[in-house]
Formats: sequence, structure tokens, C-alpha cells
Amino acid sequence: MSINALVDDAEQKQFRNAYVKAWLDEVRDVLLDTEDLLDEIDYEFSKSESEHKYQSSANKVHSLESELKEVLDDLESLLNQKDDLDLKNARGVGSELGNKVLERKNESSSLVAEDVIYGRDEDKEKILNWLTSDDENGSQLSILCIVGMGGMGKTTLAQHVYNDPKIKEGRFDEKAWVCISDEFDVLKVSQAIIGAFTKSKDDSEDLQMVHEKLERKLAGRKFLLVLDDVWNEDRNKWKSLQTPLRYGAKGSIILVTTRSNKVASTMESNNIHQLKQLEFNSMHESSESRESSVFVCEYV
Repeated sequence: MSINALVDDAEQKQFRNAYVKAWLDEVRDVLLDTEDLLDEIDYEFSKSESEHKYQSSANKVHSLESELKEVLDDLESLLNQKDDLDLKNARGVGSELGNKVLERKNESSSLVAEDVIYGRDEDKEKILNWLTSDDENGSQLSILCIVGMGGMGKTTLAQHVYNDPKIKEGRFDEKAWVCISDEFDVLKVSQAIIGAFTKSKDDSEDLQMVHEKLERKLAGRKFLLVLDDVWNEDRNKWKSLQTPLRYGAKGSIILVTTRSNKVASTMESNNIHQLKQLEFNSMHESSESRESSVFVCEYV
């Protein structure tokens, strides 16, 4: 949490300060190592449960303990560099910048800020191919995930895909965009989804009523729903939310952006697209106006 509090500030300063960019790259590497370690711990625990063994070997425990200490030491070392790099806590209580960052995250929409997205042509083409492929053996409802660290441009990429002519040309009967962000209350998210599809606010406080409205709206219709910035890792909440969404016609798709592979796993995604960081040099190979467009992509 302490590292994440600095990431927003670092993402904005990385283009003006090479040391900050190097710090951010190191943070990403350590966090990837952390995810791998947590997955390994989870695997060992699951294995011991399935075998009815609740004590791992002393060597394995010692190994995991050493790796955990190493990761924590790395994170602490990175935190200790914040003053030298002039990184501010963008999420602290009373932080004006932190409040603006959180407010901005809650306000994403399907509208694109720039007509062209630089450096993501291959990513966009791959996702468009997923969305437009005519797979007769496909499931009733497909779930596609764009996964990447904060600042990778997941939202911007999804916006360009959502507004691409290939998607607009009658491929889907219904389209909707909903920004989820930190909170994943099933009722509130369901209200937001029905509101996005009907272009009207839904104030129903009864989940059953909201889901019935969604079922009637989507029944037999092919839809594309974008869920932007999903953090929920509770499978039961997701199962509850998607119940009325399964009444759509075959070929309906939910496109998700998230920072977490665990979220993608929770949502049982059919396809996961790992968004890689843009090369720093490639972002400076064109004019200043083009660079500004890249920065818009990176800040989202």
C-alpha cells in the first residue's frame, strides 16, 4: 500500500526524470516477484490441504520465508528512495493530488481524448480480432481481460477499441461502458450497468428488480460491455453480477481492464491480454505533439 501511494506521482514524473522511471521499472519487477511468491505460497497451501498435510517440509518453509524477507527488504529499499526522488504520497489523507487522482480514476468514460493511439497498434488489433471473430463454437458470453500495471494505458486502449468502426458497424445490438474502480458492490455496479445500457439512472434499491431489468434489456440481444478498472477478487460477487448478463445472445462479450491477473482468473476470462510497457525510446521517436498523445495513454 505504501508503494502504491507513490506510484501515481512516479508515473507522472517518469518522463521528466530518468531516475524516477528506473525506480518505477524496479517497482514493477519487485511487484511481479511478489505476485509469483504469493502464487507459490497459495499453491503450497492448497497442495497441503488436498493431501491433508498441514505442515510443509522445513526446507520449503525456510525457502519461502527467505524469499518473503527478500521481497520485503526490496520494497523497503524502494520506499527509502522516495525523498531522494521527491516522490509524494498521492493517496494520503488530505493530499490534494491524491484526491484528484482518485477522482480522475472514478470518471473514466468511453470517449477518447486523442484520435490516434501511438505504440499500441498490435495490442489494439489483437483485441479487435477477439471481439470480431465469428466463432460458432464460442460460449454464450465471452469475457476478455486487458491486464497491466497502472499507467500502461489499459483504459485508453479499451476506449479506442470501443470506438473503432469495426465495433460500431452493427456488430453488437447493445454497447455500454462502466467504470468500476475500487468499490465492487453488486447492487451499485448492476445499477451502473443498466443505466449505461438504457442511458438513464436507475435508483432501484432491490437487486432482484435491477437484475430483472437487465435481463429484459439484454435477452436475445448481442452486447458489448466494458468494465473498466476492476479490482474485485471475490468470485461470489462476480457470479452474482453476471447472472442477468448471461441472457444476452450468443457472441456477447464483456471486456475488462484490470491491474490484477487474479481478477482475470476470478472472472474466468476466455482470453487475457497482458499489456507490456512501452519502450521509452519509442515514445520519443516522433514529434512533440505525438509525444503528448503517448503521455495521455500512459497516464490513464
